[in-house]
Amino acid sequence: MILDIFTHSCPLILAATGALFSELSGLLALFLDGLISFAAFLCFLFTTKTSSVTLGFILSTLICTFLVFILSFIIKKTKANPFIASIAMNLLFSSLVSLFSNLFFNTRGVLFDSNFVFIPKTLSFPTISITTVLVVASLLFLNFTQKGTYFKIVGSNPDVLTARGINVSNYEIAAWCIAAFFGAMAGCFLPLRISSFVPNISSGRGWMALAIVFFGRKKILRIAFAVIIFCGTDYFATYIQNYIPTIPSSFVLALPYLVIILLMALDKKKN
Repeated sequence: MILDIFTHSCPLILAATGALFSELSGLLALFLDGLISFAAFLCFLFTTKTSSVTLGFILSTLICTFLVFILSFIIKKTKANPFIASIAMNLLFSSLVSLFSNLFFNTRGVLFDSNFVFIPKTLSFPTISITTVLVVASLLFLNFTQKGTYFKIVGSNPDVLTARGINVSNYEIAAWCIAAFFGAMAGCFLPLRISSFVPNISSGRGWMALAIVFFGRKKILRIAFAVIIFCGTDYFATYIQNYIPTIPSSFVLALPYLVIILLMALDKKKN
């Protein structure tokens, strides 16, 4: 059970870690939810076409990160409103899923393929290992490197970096690219767990990741802890009706969110 909870938490932990970089830069990655679904679709597409989940994983992550780099570079050069542009990117990624799904598979519905079948338990170790490595690397980078310190300053005191001759725009673009990389990694894990691709597979994880950044007070370990609590409650809620059938399904669906709200209220009161 504990292993299942940790595995279930990994995509959201990755997405929230990526969202943290964007928040520190002052440009919240509002495109994450659409990008997660797009990465999940690309992972399914490339895996089925190449018969290699490794290639599917790598290609989808690289493509998503590269697209965000190009778009963020254009946004900076044209001085477009980053908030509106980020929302537009979210809509773009969601639309690309529908377009490519119809183009390559002649359907906008659920996708299955014999080359895309996995045993969930065999995915637990690589999923948790990759997530742990990336989270620890991010923690060390932000807390123990000069560039990590710059990331923390970009969103709050950009003039300090400008005075030192540092290009703030480069860090802002890098923050979105890092958010895209982590979001794409999160998206790739989702279809592997169910051996299929489902439209809107992100299920709001991108938006949830943005919210958890603030609940975790922009601290990676607090963010990871919050995600595990949420996913643990969600896991518990999934099975509670097997033992207490009289519990309303609406309450079961709302339980993880109620727990997070309660924790936020207690945390605020404590401080």
